[in-house]
Amino acid sequence: MDYRDRMKNRPRASLGRILHDLGTTVLDVAASPGSLDAEVTGVHIYDPLDELIVPSGAILLAVGVQGADDICALLARAPHATGMVVKLPVDVDERVRAAVLETGVAVLGLTRAASWAQVAALLRSLLAEGDLAEPGEGAYGDLFSLANAVCALLDAPVTIEDRSSRVLAFSGRQDETDPGRVETVLGLQVPERYLRQLDAQGVFKRLYQSHEPIHIELDDDDIVNRAAMAVRVGDEILGSIWAVVHEPLSPQRQRALTDAAKIVALQLLRERAGADTQRRLRADLLSTVLAGGSDAAEAAGRLGIATTRLCVLAAQLAGVPADPAQGESDRQRFCDALALHVAAIHPKAAEALVGSVAYAVLPLAAGGDEEARAVRVAESFLARVGPRHAANIGVGRLALSLAQVARSRAADDRALRVLRAGGTAGRAAGYTEVHFESLLLQVADVAAAEDQAPTGPYQRLLDHDAEHGTELAATLGAYLDAFGDVNQAAARVHVHANTFRYRLKRLVEISGLDLSDPDARLTVMLQMRIFGRQH
Repeated sequence: MDYRDRMKNRPRASLGRILHDLGTTVLDVAASPGSLDAEVTGVHIYDPLDELIVPSGAILLAVGVQGADDICALLARAPHATGMVVKLPVDVDERVRAAVLETGVAVLGLTRAASWAQVAALLRSLLAEGDLAEPGEGAYGDLFSLANAVCALLDAPVTIEDRSSRVLAFSGRQDETDPGRVETVLGLQVPERYLRQLDAQGVFKRLYQSHEPIHIELDDDDIVNRAAMAVRVGDEILGSIWAVVHEPLSPQRQRALTDAAKIVALQLLRERAGADTQRRLRADLLSTVLAGGSDAAEAAGRLGIATTRLCVLAAQLAGVPADPAQGESDRQRFCDALALHVAAIHPKAAEALVGSVAYAVLPLAAGGDEEARAVRVAESFLARVGPRHAANIGVGRLALSLAQVARSRAADDRALRVLRAGGTAGRAAGYTEVHFESLLLQVADVAAAEDQAPTGPYQRLLDHDAEHGTELAATLGAYLDAFGDVNQAAARVHVHANTFRYRLKRLVEISGLDLSDPDARLTVMLQMRIFGRQH
């Protein structure tokens, strides 16, 4: 089955199924138009400062929206959405109910304990290709269905987690658990304090050494006991299944959990292979779009970005990892985080890891400040991942057609290179911001390719420094950097002002440089930038 067939035949994510999987712990229906069978196609975050463009079938996260008046106004502006999420308590009156019936958009209430970032991540994970199946399509079609099936077998709420205790899927009935499990589901990650507690009690060692389910009693009165089973293929641990239980599992339920772990292992292997294939496909398609040419339009269509007003972001982790395998894993996680971030902003964004650079093509609404908006998107992403990933992002020029995407990619590659050359981390820069520095790097490339060397006064200074061990070139650089302020320049090189004046007189005599000539100053400054300040 090719890519088009998979996209055509993928399981449909209905609003009702999403609510069923999340449960009332996270989302609840505040006002419904009736049936919740409408298809959900993506997640869109409302920003009052941006133009509101909500694609058909999207779930709109109404950040900061409160009161019946604001809810009605937003429903009128987004009549093609499937649902709108508002933080609890939701002010539902007759006007809101009438607007919901008129537009067909369900209003959902989000628990106060959840952050918007968490609910966006939850919804995105549920909407990922292949992650949802309609009820009745088979118990083992995906991890969420598997979690629900194990929940029914054990009569206990279940999570399926990877080796890093990140939640891959969870069953219903999480509202019957404890605060630790609720926090885990909301954050899609076991909180650090519980991980330390589990590790201190040797739980993970027991779990990964055992081929049978283990019973866990934590030293915490607020936490219900757990039953856990490692998910493995041969000697490789893929993850684990965790059930909230009030007493040890019976032998029958232990066998059910053991059998379920084998099925989960197969599903994880399938998903890992499918994810790798999908990533390679997306990387190939996006590489084709970024390169331009005759195949770019078809590739853009398959990615869903065949539109105008596009901007390319190039993101790269700073530093070189000592372990190449760990570096590749870090880059892929970084790219996945970027994908989640840009998709929450625009459902038609496309991203892929190409080499060591994570590229994202971001559609932008007209507004006249597209590059500045793209830079803000990049800065907000860096602020979010900063504690985990030190990275830089270059932002290219606006592309008004697919033919200009390659130009935008070249521009953000240059912006990224400027940031890398400056030794910075955690910074985003638009191409126009670093345009001149980019031009200097290009000129330096040409000079290096043609094996060119400094000439004129600068070359004579470098030769004199090399022969006599002096630092006249550094003296000249400090003088130019200080705009001719001798006292400031002398302080920069840590010498007395009179000593600096003497060195300045000597360098003029040796080089023949006329410091009163602006063209001569510009020439030597450019040579210093292009060839570097050699000592």
